[in-house]
Amino acid sequence: MGVIWENYLDDFVQGTLLTLGLTAASFVLAAVIGTAIAAFRISPIVPLRTFGLIYVEIFRNVPLMSLIILVVYALPEVSIMLDYVPAVILALSLVGGAFIAEALRSGINSVGVGQIEAARSVGLTFVGVLRLVVLPQAFRSMIQPLITVLIAIFLSTSLAGVVGVRDLTQTVAYINNREALGLLTFAIAAAIYATISLLIAWVGGIVERRVRVKR
Repeated sequence: MGVIWENYLDDFVQGTLLTLGLTAASFVLAAVIGTAIAAFRISPIVPLRTFGLIYVEIFRNVPLMSLIILVVYALPEVSIMLDYVPAVILALSLVGGAFIAEALRSGINSVGVGQIEAARSVGLTFVGVLRLVVLPQAFRSMIQPLITVLIAIFLSTSLAGVVGVRDLTQTVAYINNREALGLLTFAIAAAIYATISLLIAWVGGIVERRVRVKR
């Protein structure tokens, strides 16, 4: 244990910070993608609804590791060059966006039809109804599903190491290659993942209670 604290504490800190950075960037981009796809899913325009459905079905069912490898190594074949970190963020966001879209669509379906009809009757467009009436209420009712997706993205960053990104999991592999400490380093990483996941869930519970719509 002393070897880790004396020689590799900074590596654990840097790996954890990179993992948190990957999580934050991926979740924000996934939220943007998910909101757009959810809007497509309920759009009156058939091609948009079809695109939204196809997107969700593909990215909810593709293995994340395969997608990361595909984004990292296939995009350069079509002249799209991304560093490893942005490529991992893109892959995480594409998958996270599909799950956020479905969670958001469920939240949208919970908004009363009468409110939507009232908004349309005063002249709001489809986009206006979404922006001013539907989405604010949908987001309040789906805090917990969003937190679940956030935790899933956080834990999924452990796959970034397959392309050499020095996240927390890859940091453990790096330390074991140098010191052969075995299960101890993995136990420390598992404790860090569990602690941060529980902290996210705890903060999410607080946010949910504060924004919950009183019925």
